[in-house]
Amino acid sequence: MQRRKFLMGALAATYSASGTVPALASPDESSDLWREFVRDPYRHPQLPNVAYAGYRTGQRLPHVPVHANVLAYGAKPDGSADAAPAINRAIEQVGKRGGGAVYLPPGTYRIDDIVRIGYDNVVLRGAGREKTKLFATKSLEEIIGINRSRYGGGDNSAWSWSGGLVWVCHRDRYRDLVTAIQARDWPFEGWTGNEGDATKPIAKITTPAARGAFTLTVDDARGLCAGRRVLLQLDDTADFSLLRHMAGDVAGTAAYKWSDKGKLLSYRPFQWPVRIEAVRGKQIRLSQPLPLDARPEWQPRLTTMVTPVSGSGVEDLTIQMVKTVRPPHLKDKGYNGLVFQCAWDCWADNVSVVDSDNGFLLVAAKGITLSRTRVSGRGQHHSYACREQSHDNLVEDFGIAKFTETTPGSTHHGINVEGLSSGNVWSRGVMEAGTFDTHRGLPFANVRTEITILNDGSHGGSADAGPLYGARFAHWNITVTNERAGCVKIDNVAPCSATVGISTVRDFGQIDKPDFTGDLNARLENYGTTAISPSNLHQAQRRLRG
Repeated sequence: MQRRKFLMGALAATYSASGTVPALASPDESSDLWREFVRDPYRHPQLPNVAYAGYRTGQRLPHVPVHANVLAYGAKPDGSADAAPAINRAIEQVGKRGGGAVYLPPGTYRIDDIVRIGYDNVVLRGAGREKTKLFATKSLEEIIGINRSRYGGGDNSAWSWSGGLVWVCHRDRYRDLVTAIQARDWPFEGWTGNEGDATKPIAKITTPAARGAFTLTVDDARGLCAGRRVLLQLDDTADFSLLRHMAGDVAGTAAYKWSDKGKLLSYRPFQWPVRIEAVRGKQIRLSQPLPLDARPEWQPRLTTMVTPVSGSGVEDLTIQMVKTVRPPHLKDKGYNGLVFQCAWDCWADNVSVVDSDNGFLLVAAKGITLSRTRVSGRGQHHSYACREQSHDNLVEDFGIAKFTETTPGSTHHGINVEGLSSGNVWSRGVMEAGTFDTHRGLPFANVRTEITILNDGSHGGSADAGPLYGARFAHWNITVTNERAGCVKIDNVAPCSATVGISTVRDFGQIDKPDFTGDLNARLENYGTTAISPSNLHQAQRRLRG
């Protein structure tokens, strides 16, 4: 029976990749691009397949039973004492027993330290974001120390894009990161450890596989089994054929100079975490389709990674910082809200961050769902950031409120994606500030859909981080209330992209400049109207997937 299921699944993937799946679009769907996607949902040239984004490739968030109440550990709900030690003791004890929810009854819990969720299957749950508040009194710089970038940048603070006062990260990975920062041996932040070498080979991929494939052939599958989490790694060639592939393999990107983009090149190898669904002989089936080709010249292989934290979440509470003056750009002290780092299949639901430097950060994160989240208060550097090869995350029903104050020299980016990150979705949002930011680093195959935005932010990223966009960015059903085009209308900037169903916009203020010259094979459809069907690209893809 298992073999039959495996073969049927592989056969279905083959049909899908060959473009012979049934045409399921309804007659009233107005998008030509959508009808094309239905015919070839895994290899469309402009639209990525993001149907697998979010917790456990799109499953509903679980309800985890309560196994501890922080009051029993000595936490005071009146803000009179530091509650972080009690909360962390409860998390540790529940984690050591296999998991469960740690409950914070209504009240204000002062935290003078980081709340650390470093165990699998542990959920920090309040009574509602209007009822339970974590009130953070100190910055990450005060708690841990000065943090800088290993890429240089003088005295710019790395807390401007990393770390959180609620930090979801496996305890071993967290310890290694903090130790390196305190030693001023600035770490890599991602899947392969502080020095990028914390992986071991499992199997080599021996047969070429195309983007959208579910099945791989390996030289030795003895170390693989259904349910195992692995890291797919790809190395580039001397002529940067992998980077060119990420940019769409189109003529318009051919003249781009890759060799002097030091920060972009530091992201090698490309790293994509994925779960094994089934193993049959030397063939393995993945839980989701490949985001890129696996070509022999890129030495495709499966490896181990740092231990991720999995199955953990934060629910029904507000994280509020002590009120400070919003810092100038890149001078953040680390009044940061919630970070998921080297985390897989985790979530936040009904969580608000107030008066932060940075709101929600995804750093080398996979399959995270942020649902019903909101950022508000004095104004942030990044409201939402997705960095360091973060893949297949879902931010839905989100909000960024209008800032209560500004600081000369400060910068706000809005919703950011960077650093070879792919498959990420922002869906059903209201942004009263910010923009659709990329911080360069060639992110690809990401979607923003069904969002209303007052477009007043700016994109970031240093020149040596490479292009703003890789292939298959899609902006779908976007209402721009101030008619500013920059970073939203991307048909002349992003290769193999789709700008579909956006309201009328015009060029003024900060406008993203093209990195490439020539034909980009980008599409603009239903411009000037948001009366587009399907109205939400991610939800339509989920329905198509079934």
